[in-house]
Amino acid sequence: MQLITCSHALHAAPILAILNEAIANSTALYDYRPRTLDSMRTWFQAKEAGGFPVIGLVDEDGTLLGFASYGTFRAFPAYKYTVEHSVYVHHAHRGRGLGRQLLRALIEHARAQGLHVLVGGIDAANQGSIALHTRLGFTHCGTVRQAGFKFGRWLDLAFYQLVLDTPAQPVDG
Repeated sequence: MQLITCSHALHAAPILAILNEAIANSTALYDYRPRTLDSMRTWFQAKEAGGFPVIGLVDEDGTLLGFASYGTFRAFPAYKYTVEHSVYVHHAHRGRGLGRQLLRALIEHARAQGLHVLVGGIDAANQGSIALHTRLGFTHCGTVRQAGFKFGRWLDLAFYQLVLDTPAQPVDG
């Protein structure tokens, strides 16, 4: 397996398939409707404009097994050192440590960019994701009760954060 930088041209369709499977079958995304291939163009453009990575993990045949990214946490200037991340692994490849590889790569990328805090919004019932984050040093920093409604029930959204030792010299403005 190899970590790669994903591109719209090569990875929009497999990323979309992973996202849409999660939308249809899980509470990993608090979304109801599958996304369109056209929406991936906008998604990749936003990542590029913000200087945000889209890291993929491919097998020896180049098949995308999972991906991870981060983006704006909140759109106010003082949050410039904080990002919200996502990690998704294709349903057929879960439980093999791929999420850990992807999240570690994101953490290193965030350090290299001089970011300070990574935030993960995780469905509070998603024990696998919570365990992954905890093993990599993330701590629970709050839960919004009944933040979402999907599959006929209320969903609690738990937030986990990792505080990095970067940037070396943060500045206002």
